[in-house]
Amino acid sequence: MGLALEKQGTTLEEYLAWESVQETKNEFVDGEIFAMVGVRDKHNTVGGNVYMALRAHLKGSGCKAYASDIKLLVEAAQSVFYPDVFVTCEQNSDPLIKKDARLIVEVLSPSTEAYDRGRKFGFYRQLPGLAEYLLINCFEPRVELFRRAGESQWLLQEFVPGQSLHLESVGLYLPVDAIYEEVDFSEPTGEPPQDVV
Repeated sequence: MGLALEKQGTTLEEYLAWESVQETKNEFVDGEIFAMVGVRDKHNTVGGNVYMALRAHLKGSGCKAYASDIKLLVEAAQSVFYPDVFVTCEQNSDPLIKKDARLIVEVLSPSTEAYDRGRKFGFYRQLPGLAEYLLINCFEPRVELFRRAGESQWLLQEFVPGQSLHLESVGLYLPVDAIYEEVDFSEPTGEPPQDVV
């Protein structure tokens, strides 16, 4: 999650009008606006690899993959997010904001991992059409897929290089190696050192 701005108690309508004239991206969570922070090259490469695979696979299907520049509205939570990648099958939808997703992909970083796993996933689960939530670690080659198994149940599967995951929500088999194509894990992460207690 980014930094909270001095715009607390804002309505969804006020946020959407304000956001439409901003030069940077900002998420709207429960009445507060949060500035989005930039991503590192590994994060961008991993997200791009998944987006390209989904876009090619979905061509002509009536569903579309979107990268991190399209907003996703969770109406039940009155919140708006910019997922790293998501798939929606909405027809005749608003060109700037979508209202449901079949699949959401978030690329984890040390600063957002807890939020993406916890509160954000809680918001996403309120989307009626969401079937799968894919979390991709970009600091070690590990992928986690949460699949809806009932009204309030989600099953978790983990994948590592050499394996393929089946995204049932879109009918795509995706090799983990393809997700991490051109990602060098031997390079420094660029993350600040953690304090040792």
